[in-house]
Amino acid sequence: MDINWYPGHMTGARRKMQEDIKLCDVIIELVDARIPFSSKNPDIDALASGKKRIIIMNKVDMADPAVTKLWVDYYEKLGFMVLKMDSRVRKETLKVTGPVKTVCKDKIERDRRRGIVVPRPLKAMVCGIPNVGKSTFINSYVGKATAKTGNKPGVTRGNQWIRISKDVNLLDTPGILWPKFESQEIGLRIAFIGSINDNILQLHEVTLKFLDFLKDNYCNILKDRYIIEELGDSEELLYKIAENKKCIKKGGEIDTDKACRLILDDFRSGKLGRISLEKPTNIE
Repeated sequence: MDINWYPGHMTGARRKMQEDIKLCDVIIELVDARIPFSSKNPDIDALASGKKRIIIMNKVDMADPAVTKLWVDYYEKLGFMVLKMDSRVRKETLKVTGPVKTVCKDKIERDRRRGIVVPRPLKAMVCGIPNVGKSTFINSYVGKATAKTGNKPGVTRGNQWIRISKDVNLLDTPGILWPKFESQEIGLRIAFIGSINDNILQLHEVTLKFLDFLKDNYCNILKDRYIIEELGDSEELLYKIAENKKCIKKGGEIDTDKACRLILDDFRSGKLGRISLEKPTNIE
């Protein structure tokens, strides 16, 4: 199974980001706290070379807290300022202003020395791969709906400047992936969280791979959520879940396709509990 998804609009979005990044003082990159490595676009590192950086580990409420701590340490050692948050909670998003000022303190000081009495708003680009919650973060930060949101990739299509306060202006950018994933493990993890259009995936195979991971790492969650005592192999497990969750076609046939969507939706919405798909010690 070869997973890659780089539709045409992402090429244009990357080009526009390359132009606009010159105008920005700081780059705020959102990653999914369940896959902080796989959801971090390596193209953004290249585009943002020389810029101040903040990583927001979003959806931290869905990730394994012990693993999240390992990832915070990992990225801080690489020199990033790292913030953990559930971007649906406004009091958490409002905490971003302080770190933005902190990483831009040199610019603020230069403006002061130049005699700029009223500091100019700092310009922050918000970026990340599809479906990591950029628009939710922006709407929560602003306090009103200014960016379109949706639990699927590709909702934001154009760049948009948003005034937050006298201190900060944000540039909302579309979610972009990169042309070829370094490994199929990365592609699978990105597929698991819903950052790739499900319509181009072999969902049955993707779900079996996801069940393989859960059996090895979070077997109790599987047993508790789907009321299963013996897990068996993943194909058998999928069938049992379909039975227990009444995924039935007309005529009484078990609908494993429906079960696949149910399992992935349960994970993506947080119903399975706090799960992390990768650790700094086993990234590929």
